[in-house]
Amino acid sequence: MHHGHPDDPPTTHEGSPGRGTEGRSGLRVGRFFSRAGIDPFDTVSWERRTARIVGEGGEPVFEQPDVEFPRGWSVIATNVVASKYFHGEPGTPERESSLKQVIRRVAETITDWGGELGYFARTEDAEAFRDELKHILLYQIAAFNSPVWFNVGLEERPQCSACFINSAEDRMESILELAKTEGMLFKFGSGSGTNLSPIRSSRETLSGGGIASGPVSFMKGFDAFAGVIKSGGKTRRAAKMVVLNVDHPDIEAFIDSKAEEEKKAGVLIAAGYDASLTGEAYGSVFYQNANHSVRVPDAFMEAVVADGEWRTRAVTTGETVGTVRARDLFRRIARAAHACGDPGLQFDTTTNRWHTVPRSGRIHASNPCSEYLFLDDSACNLASVNLMRLRSADGDLDVDAFCHTVAVMILAQEILVDCSSYPTDRIARNSHDFRPLGLGYANLGSFLMARGHPYDSDSGRSIAGAITALMTGQAYKTSAEIASVTGPFHAFADNREEMLGVLGRHREGLGAVDSDVVPELLMHRARTVWDEAIELGKHWGY
Repeated sequence: MHHGHPDDPPTTHEGSPGRGTEGRSGLRVGRFFSRAGIDPFDTVSWERRTARIVGEGGEPVFEQPDVEFPRGWSVIATNVVASKYFHGEPGTPERESSLKQVIRRVAETITDWGGELGYFARTEDAEAFRDELKHILLYQIAAFNSPVWFNVGLEERPQCSACFINSAEDRMESILELAKTEGMLFKFGSGSGTNLSPIRSSRETLSGGGIASGPVSFMKGFDAFAGVIKSGGKTRRAAKMVVLNVDHPDIEAFIDSKAEEEKKAGVLIAAGYDASLTGEAYGSVFYQNANHSVRVPDAFMEAVVADGEWRTRAVTTGETVGTVRARDLFRRIARAAHACGDPGLQFDTTTNRWHTVPRSGRIHASNPCSEYLFLDDSACNLASVNLMRLRSADGDLDVDAFCHTVAVMILAQEILVDCSSYPTDRIARNSHDFRPLGLGYANLGSFLMARGHPYDSDSGRSIAGAITALMTGQAYKTSAEIASVTGPFHAFADNREEMLGVLGRHREGLGAVDSDVVPELLMHRARTVWDEAIELGKHWGY
């Protein structure tokens, strides 16, 4: 972790590595934003205001007077936090009324957990971590995913991850268990993705006779549950991803499923029914609570290019069920997506080429927004860094502040892994064994425009590539530093060569970035941090 100056040493460890807390002394955490003895809350001006959200008819759908926020926070930010993340029944003494309460319960709880688990070398390091995290959250430099705000500091073992990937098997018990698992995830503010291809198609027979329902039929039930279970107990809709492989016999019905429902919604709208997101028109048709994606390998895309045939295969036997012109199927996907936005495409071959733990299993699906792609029955805690809050005086990215923020957030997310609850034993086991984390950034468009770069431009893409490389490299560097104290994740040894190979390709990818348009310091640090991340990883793992 960065200590405030690029020449300072990184976070160091003392004692021997090992996953247990015994015999280790933890990480050293330096201060960058905060000062010892000064509460970050005392560094901003606070004011009381009314949080209010007005509906389409002009009537308030949410209102809470006398809430406390920094003067610099926008009205929109105030309304979002007060309506979504303040805990407690409105109008009761338990209801939170200040941003201080929300940040305090999150930052102090994570710090306490980190101390109990032995992540910090000294009391001063825990205090520094707490203050740095409070500053980052207070100044909107970064933010956790919603379940952290919903649940941390309120339950002994809260659900902290926003993104889950679940498995499905060709058994009724598994299908119904998936519905239960998804419901519990939605209840606590998380989203779920599943590849339903293991479920036999509607063109195959059941073991006891008769024809199977097929995954598209079961999707109606999953969609209905998602529609009635509000995310995190709030008003936000549940988030869901459904994936089907392009060689599944029901792929054509899957491709058309949402577009056909869109036609029905159009008829209802024309008849005068409410066309809003939560209105009667879309509330009366299926598949509106999920994103749909077709999973395609390189072989399918090559068949499209070559104008070849594509075969669908039975789930139970692998035998050919049907043959279709690949271009016709691809055109069908494009037309459906043009009509309603779904389905999207997931590129299976490319995804698994960049998979860091291929010896532990393939990647079959993603979370609802597709930024998390990993093993089935796994969870990912996400956070986002705000680029517009990390600009230097000349308007470029403040590289030191950015790297320090990444390091603090990754450490916080790492602490959350073992202190969270998970809906199934398999997800809990994979979370502890693989410890997947996700870090991204927000406000890229604003950042580029502020520097005079068009969003859709080669120069914009080069700058985005350099920022992404710096963020990812710093995250892996911090991960290796943590591993030097805790030991690596349990499956690292089995996947060591493959993982180092993937990270090496990430480093090599910097060669495609046009360094002529990227600030020299940003480019230099991106290269340097990747060298450090890989060298530390070779020694300690991640």
